[in-house]
Amino acid sequence: MVMTLPWNVKRRFTEAINTHDVQRVVEFFSPDAVFVSPSGVAEGREQIAWVYEQFFKGFPDFRLIPWYEVFDCDEPMVAEWTVTGTHTGPFLLPDGRVIEATGRRITIRGSCASFIENGKITTHREYFDQLELYTQLGLCLTEPSTVS
Repeated sequence: MVMTLPWNVKRRFTEAINTHDVQRVVEFFSPDAVFVSPSGVAEGREQIAWVYEQFFKGFPDFRLIPWYEVFDCDEPMVAEWTVTGTHTGPFLLPDGRVIEATGRRITIRGSCASFIENGKITTHREYFDQLELYTQLGLCLTEPSTVS
């Protein structure tokens, strides 16, 4: 099967993620790109770099393994993946709290959709279950406190 240019970009992007080369990762994005994930929205290369830095700090052995790619369309490019890693560094939660290293291994399943124009990612949307991640880190849900 012949790969299209956008799929080549997406494959090299995954390689950059797996080498934890944040500078190389953000070079795959257009300067005004938007990155959307369960953790929030990052706009522009600086914010996108920060998101990846948080994952690489918390999980120094972070590894993204694509296992299904929808090859019959280039817009958006859709893939399913698994992320593995060991929580050996601080990890920032969306609410601003930091989870110190737990030593726990994670395996998270997810998917993403990417839009690429002129060889750069303009929009990248990731979908994964935050509860799956937090449970594997040993966090648990608590009932919200009631305010009288």
